[in-house]
Amino acid sequence: MGNRALINIDYTYDFVADKGALTCGKPGQDIEEVLVGITNEFIQNGEYTVFAIDLHDEGDRFHPETNLFPLHNIRGTMGRDLYGKLKEIYQANKNQKNVHYIDKTRYSAFAGTDLDIRLRERHISEVHLVGVCTDICILHTAIDAYNLGYNIYVHENAVASFNEQGHEWALGHFKGSLGATILS
Repeated sequence: MGNRALINIDYTYDFVADKGALTCGKPGQDIEEVLVGITNEFIQNGEYTVFAIDLHDEGDRFHPETNLFPLHNIRGTMGRDLYGKLKEIYQANKNQKNVHYIDKTRYSAFAGTDLDIRLRERHISEVHLVGVCTDICILHTAIDAYNLGYNIYVHENAVASFNEQGHEWALGHFKGSLGATILS
């Protein structure tokens, strides 16, 4: 089991595919092989693997993102599907005890979810982050992990953003302000 977990964030059609509603495009697609490899490794090693996936409801005028971004990851749409080979890995392993899927409605995988409780139940002290977007959902998850006392590992070749400057800034922030280890 170990004391580490993988949090795989928002690697969905809407965030990665060419026609996704809020896509990273090529930078997101370029990390697929590495992201899938890391995810598969965690699952096969029996380590806790969380798929933390953005969820929105169409017409939700109270959600803070409504005025910031185009509609994306809408409940019941293909946009929420895991992207590419990651979907196959999840489908093949979703019934494993170490694989957990959570809907998240905010940038952070910790905000409004039971993620912290689940990690603490398993005596996990180390979180590994992969997915998109480096400077939004990965960043906010890392900040919450930091404030909750977790050791943070960001897999540099398995995170991406539609904003290259934001991506680079976030990598520096993870290390310099959150004490994260950047793995490449």
